[in-house]
Amino acid sequence: MCSAMLIADSLVKRFGQFKAVDGVSFTVERGEVLGFLGPNGAGKSTTMRMLAGCLEPDKGVAQIAGHDCVQARLEAQARLGYLPEGAPAYPAMTPRSFVAFGLRARGFRAGALKRATDLALERARLGDMAEKPIGTLSKGYKRRAALAAAIAHDPAVLILDEPTDGLDPNQKDGVRDLIREMAPEKAIIISTHILEEVPAVCSRAIVIAGGRLLFDGTPNALAQRGKDHSIEAAFRQMTQEVEGG
Repeated sequence: MCSAMLIADSLVKRFGQFKAVDGVSFTVERGEVLGFLGPNGAGKSTTMRMLAGCLEPDKGVAQIAGHDCVQARLEAQARLGYLPEGAPAYPAMTPRSFVAFGLRARGFRAGALKRATDLALERARLGDMAEKPIGTLSKGYKRRAALAAAIAHDPAVLILDEPTDGLDPNQKDGVRDLIREMAPEKAIIISTHILEEVPAVCSRAIVIAGGRLLFDGTPNALAQRGKDHSIEAAFRQMTQEVEGG
């Protein structure tokens, strides 16, 4: 029996005639931080949405903590924290009310609700911005509000789509520190376009392009593919290797 906390098994997703994800398979164990990389349109967000139970795969299986993301969607999502692309949040809510809203939906009440809300806001370093309407916040603070909501219920699995997008260097360091702090007890996927971010926080990396898995290995091995620090160059090389047989 597989002990992985997250399983993607031969996932396929089509939109009309376009195959966005084409047989992607990988697993993530507790204690792993997986960097999920690829150019725009590679299929990263579609794959993560299938793992989060937001999209049903046309073929294949997605599981979170042993629960099928289609057949046992609520059980899977109860164990998942998901920061989606664009970090959507209700603009009229404050980060505090937004985090508490999500926790109440998960059954948190009274003291447990307050403790979990306070801890999530502190870990995401919202500070005084926690009390301001989300619609008035900068892109970086909006993303941190959505991140706080994703981690507030202390899930076993985290899927973070571009968690440092829009953050300044100090804020990025703070999010990376938080990921490293949480890593020993969780299985974490983070997507990024920044090659240098992978060795900073990830224990493993995978690359997809054109909906296909091109690479699965260590951050150091990935860095060797993009020695000029250009992730785009690494993608081009991998794609040429696959297409060339």
